[in-house]
Amino acid sequence: MDVDTALRARISTRAFLPRSVDRDTIASLLDAARFAPSGTNVQPWNAHVVLGSTRERICREVRHAAVHERDLHKAPFDFYPTQWREPYLGRRRACGWGLYTRLGIAKGDHAAGAAQELRNFDFFDAPVGLLFFIDDDLPIGNWLDYGMFIQSIMLGAAARGLATCPQFSWAHFHRVVRPILGVAESRTLVCGMALGYADPAAPVNGYRPARLAVDEFTTWHGEGT
Repeated sequence: MDVDTALRARISTRAFLPRSVDRDTIASLLDAARFAPSGTNVQPWNAHVVLGSTRERICREVRHAAVHERDLHKAPFDFYPTQWREPYLGRRRACGWGLYTRLGIAKGDHAAGAAQELRNFDFFDAPVGLLFFIDDDLPIGNWLDYGMFIQSIMLGAAARGLATCPQFSWAHFHRVVRPILGVAESRTLVCGMALGYADPAAPVNGYRPARLAVDEFTTWHGEGT
């Protein structure tokens, strides 16, 4: 698969097949992604692959916290705007409505919405969970580098016939996740990621959010063909 095809093929997959991904495939994916660029080559990423019983434990304990202790858990950084405005509010709503329509969740059905949110903490049934940490004294530039690393993993996965879903929601439960994995408190949980084989029969995996056309976000300067 060439890069352009991988870019267009990658989606946030929310339903996976019960099919394992072998360790060598995961290792080769991370081995390719490590060549992502970073300013002065600091390579700020720290990745944890969770499989089997460790994955089950993390999912179980985070689901419990999400249901019974939600008010006690908060991400240590803001991912979304604290005040939404257009055009971003409209894009967010369109994405949410599109997903819920595919899932058969009616507007206002808060119970179904909450149940779907909890699916994050099963990695949407993907057999592999990835959890990404960064040293908490590193500034925004290193976070930008981290985004390129995560994108490299997702593109590499698409090229291998695998599917992914990056998940900010895991960051809320860093105090649950960190001790299970033995991660120092000086590292921030950036996000999680589900990795596996997409379920082609799941309606939610057919959702494709609208993308801006090039001329909607690009301003050209100077002469040239």
